[in-house]
Amino acid sequence: MSTAHSALPPFEYIRPADLDAASRFLTQHPDDARILAGGTDALTRLRTGGWGARYLVDVKHLPGMRAVSYDAAGLRIGAAVTLNALIAAPEVHAHAPVLAEAAAAVAAYPLRNRATLIGNICNASPGGDLLGPCLALEAEAEIYGPAGERRASLATFWRGPGQIDLGPGEVVTALRIAPPAGHHAHYRKLGRNSLGDLAIVGVTALGYPDPTSPSGARFRVALTAVAPTPLRAIEAEALLASGPLGAAVLEQAAAAAEAACRPIDDLRGSARYRRLMVRRLTLQAVFQVWDELKADADNAEEARRR
Repeated sequence: MSTAHSALPPFEYIRPADLDAASRFLTQHPDDARILAGGTDALTRLRTGGWGARYLVDVKHLPGMRAVSYDAAGLRIGAAVTLNALIAAPEVHAHAPVLAEAAAAVAAYPLRNRATLIGNICNASPGGDLLGPCLALEAEAEIYGPAGERRASLATFWRGPGQIDLGPGEVVTALRIAPPAGHHAHYRKLGRNSLGDLAIVGVTALGYPDPTSPSGARFRVALTAVAPTPLRAIEAEALLASGPLGAAVLEQAAAAAEAACRPIDDLRGSARYRRLMVRRLTLQAVFQVWDELKADADNAEEARRR
């Protein structure tokens, strides 16, 4: 009897006792060992032949891998934190709610019970839903390897589709985020349907008050699914900080975001369509962030007058 899916090829399940053991095993098997955290991509790639892995190295049980915490250094999200756990975490809602907003846009509830934030980042799909928010938040990856611990900015972590800045034996253990005070951020996604489809275009806008800025605020605009890696629309960000904000400036910033992207034509959308949607979604996201920053300023002024 034929089946709709290919059978999984044989592989060996490895459960290391600690990070040292995991790193040693990965170093000894650089070409045929892969990390297992959520597994949503790992099992699919094994099934389709995309990976030639003989070993899956499970790190979910290691200390801190499932933890979400916040301290003076910011937000820490362990590598095995699932997307549904991310959505439910009070620390995320208090300090980086755009992550929960973007996580809710990923696939369906059952898959989010397995999929992880770090898996989304390390998969390095140009259209990954969490990549834009993490880039706008200027997140860093905590990495453990043969040389010890290091951190890598996500701005340089992605090298291309499916390519990341990890050396032999290195494991991403967590994501670190130090959100700017008083920030607001939103993720806008265009898919072929509203039920967790892959992004045709993704836009994240983040803004926070800054009295040294001519506009009174600083903005970050991150684009996904429109270039080989996620990117910041630097010219758009500069325009939004350059002077008093109004509809004309926001329109100019949206046009600058459109100019920054480098989309391709494929079955899911043309390059021209993607560019136009970058402009539209950037305008929507920046307008919403600006409105929320203005509301905060108005509330603070009202409180001072009392």
